[in-house]
Amino acid sequence: MPDSSYYILLFYTIHDVLRTEKILKKHNVAHELVPVPRNLSSDCGMCVKLTSNLEQTLPLISAIEIAGCYDAEGKHIH
Repeated sequence: MPDSSYYILLFYTIHDVLRTEKILKKHNVAHELVPVPRNLSSDCGMCVKLTSNLEQTLPLISAIEIAGCYDAEGKHIH
């Protein structure tokens, strides 16, 4: 059974990934930096795996443009 309790946040630049990480750390939001899953993008790069409440987290990073948000099953949700 897949772990459906996380989200993958994709960004346009690694700079945005690192900015997001800094904000999430500041607010003690559970997350990891992980390679972008191949089923979401063929580009190499990093993304944020969010294991916290998405609705509470998105306002914290509202100044950063998100390229895509996916659930654990790869469904585009944002």
